Amino acid sequence: MNLIADAIIVGAGVIGSSTALELARAGLRVVVVDRLHGPGQGSTSASSAVVRFNYSIFPSVAAAWESKHCWVDWADHLGMVDPAGMAGFRRTGMVFLDVDVAPTEKVMPLFDRAGVPYELWDAATLAASVPGIDPGRFWPPKRLDDEAFWGDPVGRLGALWTPDGGYVDDPMLAAVNLATAARKAGAQFLFRSQVTAVRRSDSRVAGVDLTDGTRVSAPVVVNVAGPWSPMLNDMAGVGEDFTIETRPMRQEVHHVTAPPGFNDGDRIGPVIADLDLGTYMRGTPGDGFYIGGTEPECDPLPWINDPDAADLDPTPTAFEAQVIRAARRFSELGVPSRPRGIAGVYDVSSDWTPIYDRTGLDGFYVAIGTSGNQFKNAPVAGQFMRDIILAVEAGHDHDGDPVQYRGERTGLTVDLGSYSRRRPVNTESSGTVMG
Repeated sequence: MNLIADAIIVGAGVIGSSTALELARAGLRVVVVDRLHGPGQGSTSASSAVVRFNYSIFPSVAAAWESKHCWVDWADHLGMVDPAGMAGFRRTGMVFLDVDVAPTEKVMPLFDRAGVPYELWDAATLAASVPGIDPGRFWPPKRLDDEAFWGDPVGRLGALWTPDGGYVDDPMLAAVNLATAARKAGAQFLFRSQVTAVRRSDSRVAGVDLTDGTRVSAPVVVNVAGPWSPMLNDMAGVGEDFTIETRPMRQEVHHVTAPPGFNDGDRIGPVIADLDLGTYMRGTPGDGFYIGGTEPECDPLPWINDPDAADLDPTPTAFEAQVIRAARRFSELGVPSRPRGIAGVYDVSSDWTPIYDRTGLDGFYVAIGTSGNQFKNAPVAGQFMRDIILAVEAGHDHDGDPVQYRGERTGLTVDLGSYSRRRPVNTESSGTVMG
């Protein structure tokens, strides 16, 4: 079978589906290819789907603030109500504990510039506002087999409170919603379809070949393949001019019963970023509690070579490390004897800032290095890619004169050169999933 399109998107996760929607709305004939069985079944399905605004660079703060407005008005953003159901945004607020690696005095000016509301809490306010929390300072994070881990806190922590933070209640459904809207706009999706070759015509991409023999021809190919994206770049022969590397990383998120009083009926406790102990936490309906890690220096980073070989079951070692760390913050948190949660494979860049860009191969674009901290930005990531692709295909020199994105809801301007494949490594990054 031969198909002809204007643009091929490889990857139907939340960002690939968002890109499909925006390009289809722009009038392009879009074909989306994904190796799995439906939208959002890769890294998206393992996302904690936290909506927060704390980033080390202004463009990401602005993107998160713009995206938050899209999540709040989700049906309006999609232009429809999905018969399969609608993902929902839960505004719980977010508590970001004040730590040396991500000091609040650096992010507050970015919030002021973007117009993100916040409050600075001292330790007494933190303790009074979050039931059961211990505001003690345990820095730096330590391994459980380090005797110092069990020592008393040294000092007390305040926090930065952002009342508009929260989470999306079903990350996979969010990708399904975007894919449904993209189909309505004319996009075609091919699932259980793996790319075997990226074709060229002289110095330009010409399309892709699939495992079932299908050939899809198009002058534009967008790599949104998540942890498989390095392999697709290799097929296309791109990457020599990249200053930023992306690699697959296995990650776990664990599910336990929330500490007493954290959730109260329909009121879910706030999202908590605790880099002081190396964890993040959020409540769930039904008195649940998700706990993930923030890549503390004391833990080895779980890089992997083959995403297909990753074990997707939670391990006792990671479970104990993350849940017991959370139990230092919430002393009444129970630590079950058996791990419960999910594992997934993330697509991580060297500085935890994504690459949204063209490449050295004309017509071949990338939206990669996004896992762990870009789910919240998916609504605008598709618009970023739309603006870059339309500008470059019209002859604009995005490398020399980066495209400027203007938020449709906030009016904020984002310099898309900040996500260039050729940018310097972001030295302001926390070096963690927080970006």
